Order: sequence, then structure tokens, then C-alpha cells
Amino acid sequence: MLKSRSSQHCNPLEVSASNNLTFNSNRPNMSYYGNMGIEHEMDREDDEEMNIYINVDPINSSHVRTETENSETKRQQTPQHTGSDTVRNRSSRASSVCLVLLCVLLLTAVIVLCVLINSKSTNYSEETHQLLTKITNLTEERDQQQNEKDQLQIKITNLTEERDQQQNEKDQLQIKITNLTEERDQQQNEKDQLQIKITNLTEARDELLSKNMQLAKERDISSSNLDLIKHRDQLNKEKNELSKSLQEMDEWIYYKSSLYFLSTEKKSWTESRRYCTLRGADLIIINNSEEQGFVKKISADVNVWIGLTDGDKEGRWKWVDSSTLTFRFWTSGEPNSYGGIDEDCAVNYGPGWADFPCNHLMQWICEKVILK
Repeated sequence: MLKSRSSQHCNPLEVSASNNLTFNSNRPNMSYYGNMGIEHEMDREDDEEMNIYINVDPINSSHVRTETENSETKRQQTPQHTGSDTVRNRSSRASSVCLVLLCVLLLTAVIVLCVLINSKSTNYSEETHQLLTKITNLTEERDQQQNEKDQLQIKITNLTEERDQQQNEKDQLQIKITNLTEERDQQQNEKDQLQIKITNLTEARDELLSKNMQLAKERDISSSNLDLIKHRDQLNKEKNELSKSLQEMDEWIYYKSSLYFLSTEKKSWTESRRYCTLRGADLIIINNSEEQGFVKKISADVNVWIGLTDGDKEGRWKWVDSSTLTFRFWTSGEPNSYGGIDEDCAVNYGPGWADFPCNHLMQWICEKVILK
């Protein structure tokens, strides 16, 4: 009976060992430090179980020896010792019952330990899986950070090269600025020297001009008499010509340095102008209100041709000397090209000016400027 109980007591150990082997074979691959921690924990628990069985085995062996010695003593005893043997048998049975109870307790403890070990192994497996997941995530983050670090290093390198290039360009630009500054200073010096020369030449020129003015004054004084003599001769010549013209033109009227002729016959605008040009004059040009009043006075409100036309361009009125029209004395509603007929020539009559067809027959006024 003791052997069978001891064998039953040992079976849980074998089961525990086999479970440990199965657990070790089914465990996932762990990192080096995780494996060492779990194996260290498992070895410690196995050592505790072995200590329990080592402590139990001496008790069992002592009971076996005691029971064997008691059986041998019973055989050697005589029949007169039967009552004491009964007491001993009872005590031996009581000890056997206690031993069985102790084995049951030990077996229960072993089973509980196996369950705890299995649950701890499961927890360790989950923690190991979580740890591996964290390690993987950390590895990916590390690789990503390394890539970002490499990209950042590349950017820093590029920026450094750009900075160096810009620094070189800045240095070259500074050299150019320095050269230009030196050239500017040199040109400024040359300009200052040139300005000094110009100042000297200006002073010399002013001095010469003052001398020339003095000489001119002296020369003017000497030549003023000659100019006066020439001017007097010119006036006498013009006076003689004017007297001759007045003698030849009894019908011409003198007014403010001009001679005016009012015709008595009637011609077209073109024929009237031809009459004037043959006599060194032209149709009258009215430059101000005084001359307009003079024309109105000598014509006595008769319709007379004046030297104004828009024959070259409709609506653009010009005098016969091609000068533009500055003073206007048009009657209200004139010029109007009445009836859709081209009226390209101007007529002066009582109220003012009006446009008429150039082929109409009218009187005219010639003007000849004798003093300009």
C-alpha cells in the first residue's frame, strides 16, 4: 500500500514535469532577456517542489522501516504479548492513516502548484507577446525616426551647401561692390578735377565775356551812328514807296499799316481773290474786333467776300495765309451749309459772317500789308 501511494504521489510530479516540457516546447520565441527571466522563475519553482518531496520521502521511509520492524517483532513475540500487539497495530494504522492524509495534502499542493505554474506560464506568454509587440513597434518607430533623421540630415546638408553657395555669391557680390565703390571714388575724383577745370574755364570765359562786352560797348558806340543812318535811309525808302503806292492807288484806304480796297463790281470768291493777288494783295484777313468794325464800316453792311474758306477740309475754316481761325464773328446758326449745298466760302455782312457757295457773285475786300 505504501508503494502504491508513493507511486501515486510521484505521478503528479511526472505530470508536472511533462506539462513543463510541453509548456516549454509550445512557448513562442522570446527575446534573450525575457527567456532568462521566465526560465529562472521556472527553475526556482521546480527547486521548491523537489525540496517538498525530499522532505516527504524520509518520513515515508521511516514509517516503512517502523512497520517492517513491528511485523518482525510480532512474529518473534510469543502469544502472551497479543494485547500489546493489538495496541501497536492500532497505532500503526493511525500513523498509516495520517501518512495517507499527508500524501493527499501533498498531492493537492502539487496539483495547485501545477495550476499556478500553468496560469503563470500563460500570463508570461501573453506578457511576452505584448512585449514582442512593443519591441516590434519600438523597432519600427526607431527605423522611422532613423529615416526621418537621415532625411533631416540630407536637408541639413543641402541647406548647408545652399548657405555656402549663397555665402560665396555674397562674397563675390561684396567684391564687386568694393570694386564699383573704388571705381566710383575714382570717377568722383576725376569729376571733381573736371569740375575744378570747368570752374577755371568758366571764370576765364566770364572774364573774356566781360572784356567782349566792353569791346562791344565801345564798338556799339562807334557803330550806333552808322545804324541810325541806315535806319533813317530805310524809313525814307519805305516812305517813298508808300507815297508812290498811294499815288498809284487812289481807291485804296489806309488803316493801321495796311491798305484796303472795296470793289464795286461782283465776282465769285475765286475770281475776287485772283483780282487781289494780281495787285500784290489778298482777300482780307480779320484778326480782331477792331478790324471787324472797320470792315463793317467801309462795306456799309454790303455782302463782301473775305479771305476765309473750308474748301480743303469740310468744317475746318482757314484764312488765305493758312493761319488758323482765332477770332470768330459768325452769325447765329452759321456756318450751316444751307439746303445741303456746299458753302465753303465766308461772307461778311451786317450781322456778322456767313458761309455761302463760292460761285456766287459778290463784292470783295482786298488787303495789302505795307508795314509789318
